[in-house]
Amino acid sequence: MGLAGQVQRIMRLGFDWDTADMSILLLAKLAKPFMGTARIVINSLHIKGDLLLMPVLDGKDILYSFVSIPEVRIGVAFGSGGSQSLPATELPGVSSWLVKLFNETLVKTMVEPRRRCYSLPSVELRKTTVGGIIYVSVISASKLSRSCLRGNSSRKQQSSFTNGTSDEQPVVKDLQTFVEVELEELTRRTALRSGSSPTWNSTFNMVLHEESGTIRFHLYESTPSNVKYDYLASCEIKMKYVGDDSTTFWAIGPDSGVIAKKAFCGEEVEMVIPFEEVHLGELTVKLVLKEWQFSDGSHTFNSYHFSSRQSSYGSSNVLPRTGRKISITVVEGKDLIVKDKSGKSDLYVKLQYGKALQRTRTAHTITPIWNQKFEFDEIVGGEYLKIKCFNEETFGDDNIGSARVNLEGLVEGSARDVWVPLEQVNSGELRLQIEAVRVDDYEGSRGSTTGSGSGWIELVLIEAKELVAADLRGTSDPYVRVQYGNLKKRTKVMYKTLNPQWNQTLEFPDDGSQLVLHVKDHNALLPTSNIGDCVVEYQRLAPNQMSDKWIPLQGVKRGEIHIQVTRKVPEIQKKASLDSEPSLTRAHQISSQMKQTMNKFQSLIEEGNLDGLSIALSDIESLEGMQEEYMVQLETEQMLLINKITELGQEVFSTSPSLSRKYSGS
Repeated sequence: MGLAGQVQRIMRLGFDWDTADMSILLLAKLAKPFMGTARIVINSLHIKGDLLLMPVLDGKDILYSFVSIPEVRIGVAFGSGGSQSLPATELPGVSSWLVKLFNETLVKTMVEPRRRCYSLPSVELRKTTVGGIIYVSVISASKLSRSCLRGNSSRKQQSSFTNGTSDEQPVVKDLQTFVEVELEELTRRTALRSGSSPTWNSTFNMVLHEESGTIRFHLYESTPSNVKYDYLASCEIKMKYVGDDSTTFWAIGPDSGVIAKKAFCGEEVEMVIPFEEVHLGELTVKLVLKEWQFSDGSHTFNSYHFSSRQSSYGSSNVLPRTGRKISITVVEGKDLIVKDKSGKSDLYVKLQYGKALQRTRTAHTITPIWNQKFEFDEIVGGEYLKIKCFNEETFGDDNIGSARVNLEGLVEGSARDVWVPLEQVNSGELRLQIEAVRVDDYEGSRGSTTGSGSGWIELVLIEAKELVAADLRGTSDPYVRVQYGNLKKRTKVMYKTLNPQWNQTLEFPDDGSQLVLHVKDHNALLPTSNIGDCVVEYQRLAPNQMSDKWIPLQGVKRGEIHIQVTRKVPEIQKKASLDSEPSLTRAHQISSQMKQTMNKFQSLIEEGNLDGLSIALSDIESLEGMQEEYMVQLETEQMLLINKITELGQEVFSTSPSLSRKYSGS
């Protein structure tokens, strides 16, 4: 075997390992004629074979593998713990089935020529690796031909690579290939290139979720007459973190030899790897391990930059995992795959952290910008943030990619700005901003009423300017739909203007929900058009502090909205609107107005008056908003009343010595 043109030293030794000091419990579903599930207990394991040890990189690493599939025996019993309820002979074939699974795994990982690596670093930093980021560049391939790659007996004549004849040249010339790069669940594809020595120069941002990984490269041919791609060949590179903060890369070389290289973060490694189990063909790739991340929050990092893109996961130092919230801002997406043939894109993102679920609003563009912030209680134990991106469809939304984000090692006051590649698709990344916030600081910045239900959010929708034109006549009929948690309200419609003025005040009970504004164009008969969205940040306002600002609208080319938002606290300032109009009187007014409008609406339908119908429909929607606002008012009044009763009870208890002595004595 060879290593970079040198003679490779190999040690061969017998391996015979036998143990009965083990107890591994498996649950297996039984097929007919058996029913139910069986508890399979592995209580002994015997492995016998010949091992090869190959020192590489000046003896700093040792590659090891079995020469051939070893002899494996697995002892099993059925039941639970030490008392087995059913002997192994009652279910024949279980032991041989487990041996087959075991051997299949060995063949894929450590039977020649596939090897595992044991590192002998000069410095052992004793860190637990939880993930990393690597840039994988597929540069080019050479010596490609169908006859050599497929091993087809009908193409055994000599190709142009071996004797220079032109018989095979037309076949090689029209060979169109691409490479699919696979790392765990993450896959990416190069573009199509022609010829026997295609050049791709494609770089992909990829993520590791543990201390080691295997990057697989699959070569495919694309033929115009065939919808499916033809698989040609594969090769792979394995990598592993080493205790001195370096990374070892190794692969199967020519004639089943070894290719091994070591690099520190930010250093580029170039490898030329032969395709496996074929006669000819090799692939040139470049790898840059951007950073490793560790369970203690530390990281290896280098100033290497790729296309001015931020780190895929960022870096930070860990702090205690108690009393913190995780703030996640879904900023934007790019290179997303939309399968809708019409090219329509209605994209949104779902986030799951533990049992908490959140979703962004829908962006109606292939290059979505959401800028939406979500908050989760931090979970101890390294829980992943799970992300799924969807495109809205009429008959069920289409999943266009998912990802996992490791949230370990966040530092308070410093946000990660990260591009996360989507898995289970060939393209697409999401940009996230991730920050840890300590709860006591967070609560102090939000005031004493956060989540208590005793305060409310006062939102004044003043005006908007330079909105996009949604109508053919170059204007819009804009109104604002406000969403606060599960509550929805809306403003009146301002007709035929791109600079509307609403001057409307809406109120919501303060429960910490996200406050989202959807600016829409009103249509009487057709569905409404979206002309921009934005999120109103209010959570860090002090009690009764008002914020006056213009907010750019997202998802559109232009447009801003002018709002005022205040976090009201009743203990400091009484809510005048609750006393301005008795609830019962207001309920009668809304009911009466709704009846009158419905009668008017029915008569306009009979008359066929479309203009009148448009105005009446707008009136009905406004009344629905009033009705929702009235229900919120009732809920707020109820919460205020309950709080006052509780305060009164506490006051009576604290000011009555007899009651205090009675309950303290009991």
